[in-house]
Amino acid sequence: MEGDFALPDGGVSAAPEVLALARVVARLRAEVVDLEGLASMTAVLERAKGVLMAREGVTPDAAYQLLLDRAAQRRHTLLEQCWITLGRTRNSPVTPPSQAPVRTVPATPPEQHSSPGTSRYAVADGGRPAEHRTLLSRLGQGLAGTRTPNEIAQLLQSVLADAEDVDAVMIYTVATAGNLKLVGHAGIGEAMAEQWSHIPPLSGVAAMEAIAARAAVWLEDPELDAARYLLIGDPPDRWPSRAWLPVPGNGAVTAVVGFFRTLRGPFDARTRTLFRRAVRLCGGLLHEDRGPYGHVPLHADVDAIQTIFNALSGPAVLLTPLRSQTGEVEDYRIDAASPESLDLAGRRGKELVGRRVLENYPTVAGTALWEGYLDTLTMGTVYEGEPFVYEEVTAGVPQQSVYSVRATKLRERLVVTWIRHDTSERETRRLDDLQRLGNLGWANWNLATDTITWSDQVYVIFDRDPTLGPVRLEELPGQLLAEDLPRLGAAVQRLLDDGAAIDQHFRITSAHGVRHLRIVAEAQRDADGSPLEVHGFFQDLTALRGAELALRESERANLVQRGMLKAERALGAVLQDTLLPIPEQSLELAGLCVDVAYLPADSGLNVGGDWYSAIELPDKSALFVVGDVAGHGLAAVGTMAQLRFTAKGMTITGSPLPDVLGRLNALLLHTASDTHSATATLVMGRYQPWNHRLTWARAGHLPPLLIRQGEASFLPQPEGTLLGAAFDSTYGQAVTDLLPGDHLLLYTDGLVEEPGEDIEVGLARLADRVVRLVREGRRGMLAKTLARLRPGNRDDICVLEVHVPDEP
Repeated sequence: MEGDFALPDGGVSAAPEVLALARVVARLRAEVVDLEGLASMTAVLERAKGVLMAREGVTPDAAYQLLLDRAAQRRHTLLEQCWITLGRTRNSPVTPPSQAPVRTVPATPPEQHSSPGTSRYAVADGGRPAEHRTLLSRLGQGLAGTRTPNEIAQLLQSVLADAEDVDAVMIYTVATAGNLKLVGHAGIGEAMAEQWSHIPPLSGVAAMEAIAARAAVWLEDPELDAARYLLIGDPPDRWPSRAWLPVPGNGAVTAVVGFFRTLRGPFDARTRTLFRRAVRLCGGLLHEDRGPYGHVPLHADVDAIQTIFNALSGPAVLLTPLRSQTGEVEDYRIDAASPESLDLAGRRGKELVGRRVLENYPTVAGTALWEGYLDTLTMGTVYEGEPFVYEEVTAGVPQQSVYSVRATKLRERLVVTWIRHDTSERETRRLDDLQRLGNLGWANWNLATDTITWSDQVYVIFDRDPTLGPVRLEELPGQLLAEDLPRLGAAVQRLLDDGAAIDQHFRITSAHGVRHLRIVAEAQRDADGSPLEVHGFFQDLTALRGAELALRESERANLVQRGMLKAERALGAVLQDTLLPIPEQSLELAGLCVDVAYLPADSGLNVGGDWYSAIELPDKSALFVVGDVAGHGLAAVGTMAQLRFTAKGMTITGSPLPDVLGRLNALLLHTASDTHSATATLVMGRYQPWNHRLTWARAGHLPPLLIRQGEASFLPQPEGTLLGAAFDSTYGQAVTDLLPGDHLLLYTDGLVEEPGEDIEVGLARLADRVVRLVREGRRGMLAKTLARLRPGNRDDICVLEVHVPDEP
């Protein structure tokens, strides 16, 4: 839980839809499930999915969704829609196997010319050449009529023989004791199949290595491969190049497909991609005993529950407990989900089916929610938990959500519904404000699907009508100035070839003239190191470039005009409000009651650098920080943001408090320039609830005020000068045990300072005022009350009060 968020109240009650679900499932209890029939239904479903994957070029989950949607549109059952889909491909011919002589790949492939912004990987791995789409379509049509791994092997060999010189195919599965069992083959002959029908778990077997590493093994040099691996075949050089690809699945890899080519030389990127897609297309049938999501086949009652869930208006999931050999619940699998079910990663509805609870929410194990699930399974009682905060780090960014959860038992499963009280809309507005204020927008290129996505702000930056869609990489050179084209083209080529991150400036022409832009991007790679996805952002630097030109051509005094200063202050105020959006809040951390108040200076535009943080650390201790950056304006707000996020990040990683202060001091000194240098004071404390101990350190900050048994005293201060003052500054720390009933105040100087008055007078006044408030019974809102008692404040005020509750 972080100090930037408040905890809303809320609850959840049994929905009428859930009651209807219970009545329907109760009727199902009397029915006997025909497991053999269900296995047949699952096989039909997998074949229909394979046909749609090949025909439509979609993922397995997307193919499953297409079947459901088309069945709903035509008012068919899912099984009827599967048979209709298969019936349209039954008469599609499959080309018989053909033999091809051994050929050799040229030692040096012909150079591929591409315009800047286009990579050979975008075509080879990300694109789908027409001939490959045709091959995959033939493969998908053929899979509709296959029933055994042997038929799959024959189909693979026949489809890939002419185009990729595939002379033979072998399919192995993992048998008992780790042995490999040959379950399908084509092009090798029965004698060889008998000889290699079983392979013991030996080292030096490429198929074994592919399964163990869950990665393809490419054998492209017969001499070197023979020295390293036991090569299948007699003679071994019958096939100069081979490939072993594991069959993907949600669990352990249990099957591998081998391709044997008469073509000598390495596999190019297009061939590797084609083989992977072909194996993935066959994966459903090779794993069809495990069901469409890689687990045991769906039972009839789960199908019925999913049908009811499809009509629900709120979030709901059906959880199946996964038990260890000793019978203990290790996790829960989502077997059905309503369309409104949404997790923190953005997966919705049926995208959650087959996933595990700890996969989506890894830190929920051992919590009150987890124990509530177990009690419901054991005793059948309904679990209704209090609202709780869940924090997850996604893409390196902490995200918090508040949930109220309800769980009921249904046979040996759980039906779980919840209400999410989070701040997603506020976070979306903040992101939009950040993009608008920073004049930047995010962009994403999916090389596997060859799709580009832009945020709204990118269209503003490029002065482009959103109805035209994003600018594709091959279209980008047409908007660039000619002199910037080679440099940007080379950068994008490096990004797509090597995956190296880029930070490049370039210029474009628009209806409003030349614009100076910046692109920052990085590539996400697959298991072989080839780029799969590129994400980054564009930033409009036109205004900044204009300011730099003005700085060169005019004196500094001409730049500090009233209008520019006002705009800077207004921007600083918006940024400060974005960073500290809650002026007053109360929360609980590590068993402590925390009250926070923040009041800006009365001048309004003269924004300062006061800030606070109150967060829970990974070890369940709490971190409290109050800081004050010297000066006002945009520079102070920027320095404040630097210190705030750096201090939180370092403390979360476990750095001692003196080390954190030392590195913050070095940060300010090393980022100082001839025109700007910053100093700041800071006090930070780490509270351990298991021994009620507060370890704290300071950097030139005013001492914390402790109120104990109606008496006020300032804590003795450890060594520590203000940040940004000297390179050789050292910082100590002190330890204080907090007792029940204690109040501890952390504050900035705006709470006590008066012009022309000695600071000691202000501190004494603060101590007397706090003692009086406590005795008057107003100790529940000390921070807010103290801040409001400072009318006409000339400086920002930040107060953080920590209260140790009285023992019951």
